[in-house]
This record gives sequence, C-alpha cells and structure tokens, in this order.
Amino acid sequence: MALTPLQVKNAKAFDKPLKLSDGGGLFLLVQSFNPNDSKYWRLSYRFAGKQKTLALGVYPAISLSFARDRREKARKLLAYSADPSVTKKAKKIAVRALADNSFEIIAREWFMSRSPNWKKDHSSKIIAQFEKDIFPWLGARLVEKIISPVLLAAIKRIENRGALETAHRILSYCEQIFCYAIATGRALRDPTTGLRGALSPMKEKHHVSITAPKLIGKLLRNIEGYQGAFITRCALQLASLVFLRPGELRKAEWAEIDLDKAEWRISAARMKMDVMHIVPLASQSVAILREIQPLTSTGKYVFPSARTTIRPMSKNAVLGALRRVGYITDEMNGHGYRGMVSILLNEQGWNRDAIERQLAHGGRRDGVRAVYNYTAYLLERRKMMQAWADYLDKLRADADVVPLSAYK
Repeated sequence: MALTPLQVKNAKAFDKPLKLSDGGGLFLLVQSFNPNDSKYWRLSYRFAGKQKTLALGVYPAISLSFARDRREKARKLLAYSADPSVTKKAKKIAVRALADNSFEIIAREWFMSRSPNWKKDHSSKIIAQFEKDIFPWLGARLVEKIISPVLLAAIKRIENRGALETAHRILSYCEQIFCYAIATGRALRDPTTGLRGALSPMKEKHHVSITAPKLIGKLLRNIEGYQGAFITRCALQLASLVFLRPGELRKAEWAEIDLDKAEWRISAARMKMDVMHIVPLASQSVAILREIQPLTSTGKYVFPSARTTIRPMSKNAVLGALRRVGYITDEMNGHGYRGMVSILLNEQGWNRDAIERQLAHGGRRDGVRAVYNYTAYLLERRKMMQAWADYLDKLRADADVVPLSAYK
C-alpha cells in the first residue's frame, strides 16, 4: 500500500528500525532511538541476479513525491540494463572531476603551493584579491574553457575602477595559475598569452623625496625640532641614516641590533626581498639607538606602538610626523629617504653596486646568488654609511658642504 505524506511525517521507530514500503521497491527507513527521527529513502532492486539497495536521500529534504520520481528514474535505468548504483557513483566522480578542474580549485592549489614562501601579509593580500575580483566571475568555470576575452573582461573590471596596478598584478598571477594548470594536466593552453598589451600601461612610480642639499638640511633641522613623541622623533632621525624601507624600520627589534659592533642584522623573513640584510651603523645611528635604549629595550621593538609594547609603531607614524613638521605628500614621505640616498650617493661617485646592496635591492631577482651576497661590499658600505651620516650633520648645521667623494 502506497504511503501518504502524513504517514511519512508522523513515522517513528521505537525499539528497532522501522521500514515503511511505498511499493516498487521504494521504502522509508526510520532509525530507532534517534532523537531527530532520521528518515532515509531507500530503493530495493535486483541487478544481474543480485539484491541491491540504492540510497535516494533523507527526509524531509527529499519529499515523498521527489523520492518516487527518483525511483522511476532508477527503474528506467534498469529497463536499459544499467545499474542505478553504478550510474550514481559515476555521476559523483564526474561532478568531482569538474569541480577539481574549476579555476578556483586550481588557483587555490597554486596559492597553497606558493604561499609558504611568501610573507603572511603578502599571501593574505593575494588570496583576498582573487576572492574579491576573480572568483565571483571565473571561479566556477572549467579552467580549460576560459578564453582570453572572458579573462580580460574580469581583469578589466579591476582596471575600470582605477586599480591599474592591481589589474596588472592579478593578470600576472593568472598567468602563473594557467601554467600550473597546464603542468598538472588540466589545461592545454594559457589564455593570458593573448592579453599582452590589453591593459593600459603602468606608469613608473617614483617616491617623492628631497634631494637639494639646502632643503635636506632644513628637513633635518625640522625633524630635530619635532615636538611630538620622543620615540617617533628617534625613528625620523634614524630613517635618514639607515636606508631602510618604512616597514623594515618601524618593526626594528632590539635582538637584531649589536650596538657594540655598530651593526644591525635583519632576517630574510623581515626583508622585502627575502634575503638577510646588514646595516652598518654610523656613530650617529648608534647614538640615537643608545638614547632610546633605556626607554624601549625591555620590550621586543625599538619603536613600539604608543598603545602597546607588543606591537611596533603604526605604519603611518613616520608619515604623520613628517606632515606635522610641515611636509605634505608631494614633498616627502617615508620612502623618500631612500630616493634621497640613492640619487646623492650615485652623484657623489660611490660604488653603484654597494649603494644597491645597502638599499637591499634585487634580492629575490638574484635568486640563490643573493643569499650569499648580503655581505658584499660590506667594508665599503661601512665607510659609505659613516660618510653619509657626517654629510647629513654638515647639512643640518647649514655649513659649507664637502662632497661625499672626499670621504672615500
């Protein structure tokens, strides 16, 4: 006798599982001693002389009428000498294979294989960009079905909102993902090859900096007269002496610095180029660090946050301080010290390779060679750092400036 929707809804099992037949091999299995009264649709059938059972779903997600529809589809397969259980398993495999070949799955595989070699904030930024800008449009597509115009449309959305640098960066990552898909046998071609020149060209960015000696002297005097936090003033003063990026400076740790040796060794994990970096400390740099040492050396960071000693100062602290002493964005920023150093030291004839090494340029590009070259030109770099500090002292004092080459 066929079941009714009310019978299915009210069915309960007590001391043993309950089976309620609907005919044609379809039955409802109600498990005993289950507080949720779990109910499972099953189909009993024979194939090739063997008795078999096919799972059709769980009530109430699968209603009585839906279960009957699945029963009829299974019976049609039997009529064509096909085993419904085998067919169901084959469909699952096919669906899984399609999912494994989707752009998002392959992109996440690529990301997981690369991210252990990246800094955490860098890897987090990359995956967030894909989740925001690419996966909603391309994530579910089969990677082999993505053609150049489809990929370009997704990238153009990023460019059209004004994020040109992000658009170029994501296109570059997409090229790596398609190469990974080809290498793992899930794609035959790379659609990014047809997109060269499709995006607006990147304009080369230069960080603003002050390079006129008289203006540098004025900057240094303004910093010396800074009335804000003492820790921030020390960071401002040191920034002009150590050639570091703002993030590398503000996260300075006392464990990295040996004042007796006048040397600061920064681990590869903290450097943009992933190569250990040595900063020879001029006597003026050592003096600044010794001045701040009693205040912050009980903690991890040389320049801790104003709110807590367990974090470094905020990334905008130096920039904000520059604004407070009168320098707007178009005149000077935290990166501007590096531009100042590079231009003036090259103009004064110092070894270009020594300058580049002290600016920590080219580490990742040089590969293994760079790992062993962090000590390159170290003796000359020590002379150069001290000469630079002495040069700044003269500029600060507004004295007659002796060219840096005179120190060589």
